Amino acid sequence: MINSQDKNINSAGNAGKNETVGVKTLIGDPKKAIVKLSIPMIIAMSVQTIYSLIDTYWVSGLGADALAAMGFVFPFFFISMAISNGIGIGGGAAISRRIGARDKAGADNAAVHTIIITVLLSIIFTIPFYLFAPQLFILSGAGKTTGLAVAFARVIFLGSVAIFFSSVANSILRSEGDSKRAMRAMIISAVLNMVLDPIFIYNLNMGIAGAAWATLLSIIISSLMMANWLFFRKDTYVSFNFKNFRFEKSIVKEILGISVPASALQLSMSLSMIFLNFIIVLVSNTDGVAVYSTGWRIATIAMAPLMGIAMAIISVTGAAIGAHDYIKAKIALSYSTKLGFLIECGIGAVLFIFATQIAYIFTQSEGGTHITADLAHFLRVMCLFYPIASLGFFSSSFFQGAGKGMSALIATLLRTIVFTPLFAALLAFTFNMGQVGAWWGMVIGNGLGSLIMYLWAGYYLRALIRTNPLPKVMELQPEAGQSSL
Repeated sequence: MINSQDKNINSAGNAGKNETVGVKTLIGDPKKAIVKLSIPMIIAMSVQTIYSLIDTYWVSGLGADALAAMGFVFPFFFISMAISNGIGIGGGAAISRRIGARDKAGADNAAVHTIIITVLLSIIFTIPFYLFAPQLFILSGAGKTTGLAVAFARVIFLGSVAIFFSSVANSILRSEGDSKRAMRAMIISAVLNMVLDPIFIYNLNMGIAGAAWATLLSIIISSLMMANWLFFRKDTYVSFNFKNFRFEKSIVKEILGISVPASALQLSMSLSMIFLNFIIVLVSNTDGVAVYSTGWRIATIAMAPLMGIAMAIISVTGAAIGAHDYIKAKIALSYSTKLGFLIECGIGAVLFIFATQIAYIFTQSEGGTHITADLAHFLRVMCLFYPIASLGFFSSSFFQGAGKGMSALIATLLRTIVFTPLFAALLAFTFNMGQVGAWWGMVIGNGLGSLIMYLWAGYYLRALIRTNPLPKVMELQPEAGQSSL
């Protein structure tokens, strides 16, 4: 009779035969895995943020109202990204843990479930947001920029299926350590978007809607590339069989158990942006929203390394947790945090020095020059945001990789929904600091929330190590004197 240990060993042996270079990296040395998986994603995220800046540059030629309209759209676009990223995080973490446990059949099944859930949720998202776009932006306080916001948003909402699939397919590639192809898809999408932006906005005279169509078309092409790799070439570690698909309650529960908190976590960031927009409008006007939305797009390039490393942490810690190698998970989190903190200190210093020059690039149109000084001030204040953000970013990714989505959600809600709006309102209104108070509130609220999150993750890891210090791989080794056959 074959016992459970024999089954685990056989499963590990079968999985080993199918291991790709990415999977071998994923389950190897955690420091090397973080670096190897992070670098392609940092490059990809940097190109994506550069695209975002170029997109902002082209839209800025339409005036401050167009920039403000994008500022009102961004939180709702972020909602779609939050849901799709959440599904990708949940499915990717489930796949990585099964890879760590040497369970290829389980990884394949989790991947198929992830794709099906993605398609269903994207359809559910599209209909209400497309139909009720005008009402959404009126309620958001868009005012005179409502028409521009609707023109941009409806194109994006219409392409939700492609947006959702692109995000989730990228997560599946990363979950098996294939960060190079994930990078390639993201870079092609971003570069194509940069090329199409001026053509659609100005040459075809489509205005702000042209920027949305350029974004959507580039995402569709990126999605087709990844669909080819996953479903037709079939040279990935995970494979897909939709013919005999049946929903399994346990897998759906596991994926949604991470996806729902992860989506809610990112949605909380979107809600925080909406709250900040309200605060800024009350203490300033739509020009303040233009400063915030444009400044935040510029700030995201500083956080590209954080986002790249955070993606690697989900996969690496997920595989380590799947193998019950908690010391490896601790090394991955500690090393990543030190690396991210140092990188962000350097980037913050550079952006502080060149804040005025950067602000001028994005406000040189006739309708935008009056916000140059305010934008430069925003960029300088935000330089303190980046290093401390690494604590929150990476702790959240660790919890997601470990399958503890609720822990990540609770800590992030404290940071984005409680601390950030609270300090922003307190400094803006009580201390009469206006929109500058909102900027400082973002820094203080994020810093406090990130610190709490990091301490929580450290406490959870120490508890895991105390209860089970030996990795699963070691537990499966035969005792001395026993045959391994």
